[in-house]
Amino acid sequence: MYSSLYYTLYKMKLNKFLIILPLACIAMGFIQNKSFDVIITPGTKVEKLADGFLFTEGPVADAKGNVYFTDQPNDRIMIWELSGKLTTFMKPSGRSNGMAFDKEGNLWTCADEKNELWCIAPDKKVTIIPSKYLGKNLNGPNDLWIDPDGGVYFTDPYYKRSWWDHNTMPQDLQAVYYLKPDHKTIIRVIDDLIQPNGIVGTPDGKTIFIADIAGNKTWSYTIGKDGTLANKKLFCELGSDGMTIDVQGNLYLTGKGVSIYDKNGIFIGNISIPESWTANVCFGGNDMKNLFITASTGLYKIRTNIKGAY
Repeated sequence: MYSSLYYTLYKMKLNKFLIILPLACIAMGFIQNKSFDVIITPGTKVEKLADGFLFTEGPVADAKGNVYFTDQPNDRIMIWELSGKLTTFMKPSGRSNGMAFDKEGNLWTCADEKNELWCIAPDKKVTIIPSKYLGKNLNGPNDLWIDPDGGVYFTDPYYKRSWWDHNTMPQDLQAVYYLKPDHKTIIRVIDDLIQPNGIVGTPDGKTIFIADIAGNKTWSYTIGKDGTLANKKLFCELGSDGMTIDVQGNLYLTGKGVSIYDKNGIFIGNISIPESWTANVCFGGNDMKNLFITASTGLYKIRTNIKGAY
């Protein structure tokens, strides 16, 4: 009788274990898989480089690897130099948000104080790009990516800003636009997302990824020769504020820390950041193997084994 009871309890425990095991594996897989260790050496820690900001955004590295980022509520663009020195590049900055460098070394920004795109030359001369669609102001350019031909893709969600004097959305919806290489013509290329936000393309200019932060999804598209987008495909079931990509095609999404997905949309792992929100991310440093992270009040960095594309 004792043996029979023992065997029954053993079977119950075994069955319970077999039920729990797959769930535990799934949970562990959500934290990271083996590919994560290839990207970031086990034991590597996130380093805080600077803090005291109101809200950091828009990180981007120049040709030398120095990282520019915005402190939007304080209306300034900062530079974290390779030496570790932190300086102010521009203040005021048009309430700049997302940023990117073009091949000529000009810094492009989503300057949403007046819902504009700015092109800032190395000498800090600002060129304001005509930023209207169908004669109406944009909602608030948020993030951008520059293609190999010099055209600029940018997201235009609507987030009410304290520095605006209007309370309604200028456009009929929240969309994605393309500023053609002539930098005079803006066309709408995506109109079916709830709230587009993060955006990045592949270095070859063939594919672009756009996050629908309100829809909690990230989509991929094929880029046409005329700048239009086609072949919409779900990349992953996660939205993103800002994003970047490495040379192997892994995508880095932000929000709660940094979530990494491989080129096929398979989850690799998450980098935890000690802030309430992680807004954006880029690669920088002299070898482009440092991941820089703008998260709420701070600027962070973690070393990677794979070189970043941007």
